[in-house]
Amino acid sequence: MKKARKHLIQILAVPLIAAMITGCRAKTENPPGQDPPTPNPPAQNTSGQETSAPQVQESSQPVEIQVFIAASLKTVMTDLAQQYQKDHPHIKITFNADSSGTLLTQIQEGYECDIFFSAAQKQMNQLEESGLMVQGSRANVVNNQVVVITWKGSNTKVTGLQNLEQAESIALAGGTVPVGRYTRQALIQLGRLQPAADAAQITTQQISQALGGVEISEQSNVSKVLLAVIEGSCQVGTTYYSDIYGYEDKIEILETVSPQLSGDVIYPIAQVKNPEADEAQTRAAKEFLEYILSQEAKTIFQSYYFDTDV
Repeated sequence: MKKARKHLIQILAVPLIAAMITGCRAKTENPPGQDPPTPNPPAQNTSGQETSAPQVQESSQPVEIQVFIAASLKTVMTDLAQQYQKDHPHIKITFNADSSGTLLTQIQEGYECDIFFSAAQKQMNQLEESGLMVQGSRANVVNNQVVVITWKGSNTKVTGLQNLEQAESIALAGGTVPVGRYTRQALIQLGRLQPAADAAQITTQQISQALGGVEISEQSNVSKVLLAVIEGSCQVGTTYYSDIYGYEDKIEILETVSPQLSGDVIYPIAQVKNPEADEAQTRAAKEFLEYILSQEAKTIFQSYYFDTDV
């Protein structure tokens, strides 16, 4: 029996739902902010040649495409969609933002999707292995780094992953969430955790025990980790460098984790085989993906603290 395709609603902002954050003590303080870092200069895409925004044939008929994005991409992708729709008003871009692992599972279960933009290569590899990727559409888009953060004025003794156990409480993404896996891998490299065949399989409880019983609140995506720290529900957490955008007055970076510890944090994108899409929808998805790889899009990514040197 053919599996019914499922549809998802548009998600364009970080949900501020405090009830999702559990297991940590509440604190509040928002001292003055700091100057944002200088974005990186433009770089070449994976083909080795710079691209520009594609020229497309407009249609009077409205077309909707479903774009699945890692949670850490919500803000920048909202901006990119708005810029794109200025010249393509008939294209409606519907985002589904969550952890890359959750998004992959939804695609495999039959949710309608035209483009998948992951925060890790692992999920994109699995998409390709499942035969769900449009061949030749895969490309690396941006690079990021894991950071250890706290809310300003927390007075934490933590300076980074080496003394993470000194935190009063920690917000940590689950192992299937890319930032959670990157964090686990870094802790293994530092000797804080025992080596594992797959770092993603290390549980939150095992990490807590390895760190002397420190209180850890597991979150389902990086945006919820960020929210836990911003609200003061947890004293420290691990997110991406780009996640501090817009929260410079609330967040302090304790450590920027070296890629030698976490591994490279590269975000790949690909077009997904969508049996429900007609020719116009398939073409619209291809053209929007090309825009994401354009020089115009690179400049926007850089303004949101992403590194386009991939």
